[in-house]
Amino acid sequence: MRFSAADFRQLQASGLVAVSMIAVGVAALYVSYQARESAELTRLAVVAQRNEANAKLKQVRAEESEIKQKSILFNQLQERGIIGEEQRLEWVELLKDIRDQRRLIDLRYDISPQRLLDGGPVGDFAFHASSMKLELKLLHEEDLTRLLRDLQQQAKALIRVNSCKVERLPPTADERADSRANLLADCEIDWLTLRDAGRK
Repeated sequence: MRFSAADFRQLQASGLVAVSMIAVGVAALYVSYQARESAELTRLAVVAQRNEANAKLKQVRAEESEIKQKSILFNQLQERGIIGEEQRLEWVELLKDIRDQRRLIDLRYDISPQRLLDGGPVGDFAFHASSMKLELKLLHEEDLTRLLRDLQQQAKALIRVNSCKVERLPPTADERADSRANLLADCEIDWLTLRDAGRK
């Protein structure tokens, strides 16, 4: 079979069309690959932004919850009189009330000047302590534990017991058996209050 010049021209035209179609196909494949890569990069960027937004939202919610809890605690401390200036007069009245209610035989105390608690301020507030020496005569040890528990529950301050020493008293003949003190307790406690660190 012989090819004429016209056949070669037709073959040449067909070849050019085929090459053009292949080139168009390759270009289309390249463009679609680039589009897919761009879409994947866009998807990853959107996912990263969403994850970052979710992380920030979780952090904000956690901070909001922490602020609410701290606010509740702050309000509770404020209601109990722990935040603010120390209320020595009320402390003394409380001691007298407990002494009368518990029918303690003898109760003496001495309060030292207020001092900044070791460690300094925490944020905007600082703990202050007023040390008190307590000396009381007891019928039995439970009188002391009741007194300390009453103070911790009712005082407009946080009560920290630093030390307590209890010793037996020698018997005396002139006291009635039902009112005679058997023990002498010598304790040191701190009355802790929380105050604005900026205030002098």
